Amino acid sequence: MNILDAMKKRRSVRSFNGEGLTTTQVELLDKAIAESYSPFGGKLTILLRKFDLQAGYKPSTYGMIKGAVDFFLLGIGDDEASALTAGFQFEQVVLKAWQAGLGTCWIAATFKGSDFDKGVEWPEGEELKIISPVGVAAGKSLREKIVRFAVGSRNRMAFNSMFFYDDFHHSLPADNRFREALEMLRLAPSSTNSQPWRALVTGDSVHFYYKLKSPASVLDTGIGICHFYETERYYGRGGEFAKLADAPSAPDNWKYLVTYTSR
Repeated sequence: MNILDAMKKRRSVRSFNGEGLTTTQVELLDKAIAESYSPFGGKLTILLRKFDLQAGYKPSTYGMIKGAVDFFLLGIGDDEASALTAGFQFEQVVLKAWQAGLGTCWIAATFKGSDFDKGVEWPEGEELKIISPVGVAAGKSLREKIVRFAVGSRNRMAFNSMFFYDDFHHSLPADNRFREALEMLRLAPSSTNSQPWRALVTGDSVHFYYKLKSPASVLDTGIGICHFYETERYYGRGGEFAKLADAPSAPDNWKYLVTYTSR
């Protein structure tokens, strides 16, 4: 499947078939990690580790993970740029995994004292903040269906409530060249389906903001911006990110992050 199909169809997987990744799958994911990137700076390390299934890991903050053998571990710096980079960069790996028939699930929690990063020496300034199981999905259990329903995974806010044109009072026209990329952003996953992202289109620029809804709001917005940017790339359109000193002022509870300007 192409990247657009992956963004539309990808879902969080919490039940796995109990089999570890094959050598070929590990090589594919290692390559995806090596090729992932971010223009936002900060500190991020992505590792792929195998664990003993009998250890009884229950890492999820809103539902038990079953049958997972392999996990991604994300060491992230304690600043805005690192959180934005983590969302933007790791979502590239998540989408590559889905294209290869592998499920994942973003899990943000406190892992101090856990076995997940035992023996791992993170670079200075980084600590384990995100994990994700990865593998072949099993059939969805009743627990997983209940969890998915509880967090509203299929529900998304209306497009016109998040994305604006020229100012924060006008909807984006249906024929605007950024509309599809912003729709792919709208479909992105976020913690407890909080959907914190907002965007304003002015000319050839898209200004990204977020509403602080959880400690993961910046990271979640990074995931969404990844969807936006990958859509731009899919259609062969180029652009650059920059943090502007004179970005348009947003409503009081929105915080400005970054601006994308097409070339």
